[in-house]
Amino acid sequence: MPLPTSVRNIGPTRRSVSGYYAFRGEESIAFESTLERDFLIKADFDVSVLGVISQPCEIPFHHPVTGRRYTYTPDYLVYYRLGNRHYNDYPKPLLVEVKPRGKWQEHWREWSPKWKAAMRHANNEGWAFRIHDESRIRDKTLDNITFLTRYKRMVFPSVESQAVLITVRTMGVATLDYLLSRHFMGDIYRAEGIAHLWHLLATRQLDCDMAQSFSPLSEVWVPDHE
Repeated sequence: MPLPTSVRNIGPTRRSVSGYYAFRGEESIAFESTLERDFLIKADFDVSVLGVISQPCEIPFHHPVTGRRYTYTPDYLVYYRLGNRHYNDYPKPLLVEVKPRGKWQEHWREWSPKWKAAMRHANNEGWAFRIHDESRIRDKTLDNITFLTRYKRMVFPSVESQAVLITVRTMGVATLDYLLSRHFMGDIYRAEGIAHLWHLLATRQLDCDMAQSFSPLSEVWVPDHE
């Protein structure tokens, strides 16, 4: 079954920042606000995310107050990798509305009919539906991703990178402090070693609990990209 495609193009807006995000360097995904952009940054970094489709469907609904029929277009549809899960326990695609908290709280009653329609549509498709505001998007994970961005384009010897990855793969899980002690001994190499580990995290060759603050005892592992 082919994946849905975006139902409309996004043009520039006066009230927000719009543009296109280079998702994993392979495709451009439209956003209409900085909050949507930050949502895409997190999805891009998440190795469990298979892909994201902008404005994937149009959902007709009836407004009980006005009596009129409308069409609602959610912001994104997120597909996830199966990973190590069984097919019977596949991760449901997620239909997402990205909206500032103050905005959806102010218009909750007005927008409730379209969101109920989105829930019904998602359920019929075997998806889930969620509203993502600042509390879900601009969190510690996004702070960590932003911090790591500066290390993404750095270049390090591939032999050293592979040595670190072999150690982590063999152990299953290792702390940052252990990897520094084993592969970058001595003060003269420690600073470069720290940058190297940040680079491996930034390029998704290593993974960790991104929702937690980084520390010497932060545990890292080799992610499953399947």
